[in-house]
This record gives sequence, structure tokens and C-alpha cells, in this order.
Amino acid sequence: MTRDARYDVLFDPVRIGPVTTKNRFYQVPHCNGMGYRDPTSHAAMRAIKAEGGWGVVCTEQVEIHPTGDIGPFIELRNWSDQDVPALARVAEAIHAHGALAGLQLAHNGMNAPNLTSREIPFGPADLPVFSVFNDPVQARAMDKADIRALRHWHRSAALRTKNAGYDLTYVYAGKLFGGAMFFLSRRFNQRTDEYGGSLENRCRLLKELLEDTKDAVGDTMAVACRISVDELMGEEGIHAAEAQDIVGHLAELPDLWDLTLSSWDNDSQTSRFADEAYQEPFVTGIKKLTTKPVVGVGRFTSPDTMVRMVRQGILDLIGAARPSIADPFLPKKIEDGRLEEIRECIGCNICVSGDHTMSPIRCTQNPAMGEEWRRGWHPERIRPRESEGRVLVVGAGPAGLEAAMMLGRRGYEVALAEATRDLGGRLVGERRLPGLSAWGRVVDYRVGRIADMADVEVYRESRLTAEDVLGFGFDHVAVATGARWRADGVGRRILRPLPVAEGAAVLTPDDLIAGRRPPAGPVVIFDDDHYYMGGVLAELLVREGRAVTLVTPTGEASSWMEMTMEQHKVQARLLELGVEIVPHRVLAAIGADAVDLACAYTGRVVHREAASVVLVTARLPEKGLADDLEARSDAFADAGLKSVTRIGDALAPGTIAAAVWAGRRYAEELDAPPRGLDDLPYRREVAELAAGPLPWRTPA
Repeated sequence: MTRDARYDVLFDPVRIGPVTTKNRFYQVPHCNGMGYRDPTSHAAMRAIKAEGGWGVVCTEQVEIHPTGDIGPFIELRNWSDQDVPALARVAEAIHAHGALAGLQLAHNGMNAPNLTSREIPFGPADLPVFSVFNDPVQARAMDKADIRALRHWHRSAALRTKNAGYDLTYVYAGKLFGGAMFFLSRRFNQRTDEYGGSLENRCRLLKELLEDTKDAVGDTMAVACRISVDELMGEEGIHAAEAQDIVGHLAELPDLWDLTLSSWDNDSQTSRFADEAYQEPFVTGIKKLTTKPVVGVGRFTSPDTMVRMVRQGILDLIGAARPSIADPFLPKKIEDGRLEEIRECIGCNICVSGDHTMSPIRCTQNPAMGEEWRRGWHPERIRPRESEGRVLVVGAGPAGLEAAMMLGRRGYEVALAEATRDLGGRLVGERRLPGLSAWGRVVDYRVGRIADMADVEVYRESRLTAEDVLGFGFDHVAVATGARWRADGVGRRILRPLPVAEGAAVLTPDDLIAGRRPPAGPVVIFDDDHYYMGGVLAELLVREGRAVTLVTPTGEASSWMEMTMEQHKVQARLLELGVEIVPHRVLAAIGADAVDLACAYTGRVVHREAASVVLVTARLPEKGLADDLEARSDAFADAGLKSVTRIGDALAPGTIAAAVWAGRRYAEELDAPPRGLDDLPYRREVAELAAGPLPWRTPA
């Protein structure tokens, strides 16, 4: 295939100060939950991006000093020369595939509680730190000596970045992560000296950091400035007009402007609340203020939208974090004319949850994300089959589709049997729920790829029994039959079935997704799942004219969605729609026309009218076929059956990302050597023990 000429402009080189990128695809800095703990895993992940065709591949924000320690979050560190080897490994990995390597220097200022270093945070004023967990830590106002020290640390970190082999480095003043943004902000900066007051004064620290960095490394390295162009809070925060004044004031100082919204939840909005290119109104016009190239983001997955951004003079470089995670080979696929093979980001932000849970990054669309080094997975390649055999995959949900697709790529003869007419499992219905249509891309990508595979046959409306399976003559069977929502209330807080009165109307998410609706009257949704389902179903029913109350044992609706930066948006939407949210309550009993709710703290019970109850609690694996087969295990040898394996929700219900990952794992490990009980499932990097005298040992 050849590239469509419409997209040629995306492959133009762009000059960035003293360096030139080979195309306009720019992987902006993004966190990954690996950082200083897993440097080789991190390097391998960035290398795959470079291999996939990104012209610039950047690190996450990189701490420059213990006074800007963002722990417990796990980012890279550039505190001293001791950190250079790990930084250099990432740069070397990126360079191995011809991309420019960028490193985002960050002193987190008032965003850093310094929980690891126990240093006192500082910023423009004496204020509590602006941290994720509202830590009981207060920052001190910086004096002139502190400012001189910060400039020194930043310059030293820039020089270490140069020594580590990077082509581009950042001065970070965005998203209330880069400490210089607190000086730009009138909310936080109420100083009366030359670093406060007027716009010129509030820009002074950023200007000095840019000048220092350019002076230190600007002869061979590009220096980028990342700022936030709007905080979406009107004139109380930095807004579009003020951001344009900031860029205009510093227009030619950096070699590149990297534009974001603030804070992170605004910059990385999910598909449930924002469409592709949603940042366009906020970045339009910035390019007119500077001759330097401009990069911006917007969950870009459409090449036509990318071209429009360039043609209309909105952006010079197409920035991406999440789309580069979902498909590290997005540029290469556009270049090769393989648009139908792009794994489009679904905007679910499960990738973000990795950073917030201090665990390696993961992706619903790309199960290889975070597994490039430790398990040796590649997003586009998988080793050829190493054994003969035919494989039956039962169930065409996320796990089954991924398993069948990757087994087909390995060269196995695969049959994919689905009990219903539609492929997609849980996503057949979930993609039709409010705000979740983009999630259907998980199904569409895999169904499209399977359709092109001669070795993978799909059988719809094929509900199988154990007898059927044993009669087919397959060597291996993967049971991916999914899970069903429980109808008895058992979940996190309730471990035994609830008392339910005769005649009570009790429904599950499966019922609503299938089209069943509660009788007339008020609906109570009990959400002990805390992810998206409870809030989505509340929105569904209230938009259909129902009076809905969402009851939760936690303090807010869909509380785990703090990890995907959506909880506050879910809460706001439900309140705006008229959903009553009742926190800190546990469902105690279900009557025919009322429910008993127990206080999560005192146990005190109150009654509440309810014509029906929707239980969003736990799920049970659909393992009937697997159990039936296990009961017939004595017939396996005669049937030629070597293995039966439950995967995905059929083994243990989880996220869609977990199901896709499970399908990939099955395909990877099908003919791998058996792992012993003491063998670890993946490689890990163990820190070297410090040398030298140990204080608890008495000298000889």
C-alpha cells in the first residue's frame, strides 16, 4: 500500500531550534507508572513509539530536585548524575528507531508534597500544597535565594539531560504540575515583588528558566515550553486571552510551544465528555503570535483532522499521548496507507489509572502497552506458532476477539464461536449506553482484522455444549464466555444475598442493557461497583424520564473514576440531570415498594420509597461450559483435546482492558514452555544494593 497524497503534509520535516523532526507526529510527554522504578520497561515502551513512526518521542515529567518530589507517583528523576544512566537508556531506545528524544524537566512546586524527600515544598506564596490527595502539607513562599536555587537546579538538570543524549528538553509551566505555572497564576501568585503583580512580573520566573536552559544547552538541544492556555474557570484562572498575552510576551524565546489545557483532567478528557479535537478553540490563534512551531493535542485519531490542523494554521505538530498509547504505529500506518488497521483510542483513560495507582501503564486497545520489555510483547508482531494444533475460542467478547486475532497472526487455525448473532460480548450493549459509543472501537478493530484472516473462521449463533466441543477435534479450547451481573446484591460491602420481598422488582445492568425497564415509579440504583456502570445507568434512566436515586457506600458517585479523572464530571452530570445521589449508605433489604438503607458508619437504617431496584454490585463468571468440559476431562485424550482454558471475564470479571489483555496473554502463552511454581510471570528490574559501610554493623 502507498500513502494517500492528502496526508503528505503530515510527513514534512519540522525545524525545532537546532534539531529537525522527520515528520509532524509528536508524542507529547505522558506519565506511565514506571518511571524511576522500571527504567528498562519505560525505555522499551518509548522505543516502540519511535519504531511506529513518531518523529519526536518524549518522556513524562521528570523531577529535577528533591524539593519537587511528586511521590507517591512514579516518574523519572533527574536529581543528580546518578540518574543519568536511566535517562540515557530511554534516549538511546528512542534514537534506535530514528526519532528525536525529548525530556520534560519539571519542578512541581506547590503540586509536590515531597512525601519521599520530606523537604519543605515551595511556591509563590505560603499556601497548602495543591496535591492530588490534599496532603496535610503547606508550601512556603519562595524568597530570592530559593529562586536562585531553583534556577541552578533547573540548569544543572538541563545539562544532565544533554549528557544523557536528548535532542529536546522542556521548561514546564502547565497543568499546575510545572511549578512555574503557579507564578503565572493570579490565584496562587499574590506577590508584591518583581515576581508578582503584572503579567510581565508573573512571567519573570518562566522567562529566566527559559533563558537559563537556552544558555546551557540551546546550541545543540531544542528547548520547548509547555504551558496551559486555559483552566476552564473563567477569569479566575489562566484563560485564553491571558495565555495569548503570555505567549506573545515570550514568543520567540523557546524553540517550540507545547499547548495544553489545565489541569490534567481538562487536558485529557474522556470520550464520554469530549470529542476528538476538543482543544481546538483554545489553541486557535496561538501560532500567529510566534514564528516558533506549535504542538497541541486533542485525542487525534483521524488523519483528516490532523491534516486540517496543519492546513488551517492551528498546529505545526500533531501532539498525542493517548492515541500513541492505543496505537504506537499510528504514523506508520498512515504512511503505509493502512488506515483501517489503526487502533483508535477509545478515550477511556484506563491508561491514566496506571499513573494514579502507581502501577505500569495499560491500555484497553493495546494490551502490549507496558509489557514490551517485561513480557516481550509487541503491539504489531507476535512470534509464529511453535506447535501444530487447531484452536477453538468460545465467546466473541473482548477477550475472545483478541485471542482469536492474535492466534491467527501466529498462524494457528482458529474457530471463533459466538452464541449470539452479534460479535463483541459485553460491548454489544455497553457501546449503546450514554457516552460509550467510542468504546465500540475495541470490537470494530478486532472484527475488521479477523475478517482479513484466512485461518480464522467465525461462527455466529453457535451456542456450544461440552459434547459439541469434544466432537469437533480441536487441540485447544479457550472459554471466553464472559460474565453476568449478580442479582442478589453481593459485592464489596454485602457478602451474603440480600433479603428480597416477594414481588419486588430487582434488575441488573444486564437487564437494562437488554432493553428491560423497571415498572413505573422511583428507581433506586445501588452502586457497589464504583466504576462507570452505575453512573451510566442512572443517566440512561433519568434521560428516559425516570426518577432516579443512586445509592453508594462511598462518598460520591462512581468513585473509582477518580483514577480516570472523570468522577467530578460524572457527579456534575448526574446532579444536573436531577439524579439524587445518596452517599455512605448500604442496601440492607429490598421490599415490594421500598428499600432499607443502612448508614455505612453507624448502621442506622432508614426506609426509602422504591418501585424498583437496580443492583450494580459484582459479576459472576459464565463458566458452565468450562465446568461441563472439566467434568468430562476423562474424554479429552480420546477427543484429542490437550487443554481447556478460561480467559477474561469467564475466569475473573474485570475491566474491558483486563479482558483484552487476557486474550493476548492466552495467544502468547499457548505453546510456551510450562512455567514452574517458582517461576515469575515476567521479567523485573531490581535496584542495585548500595555499596559502602552499613550503619548497623560494628567495625572490626
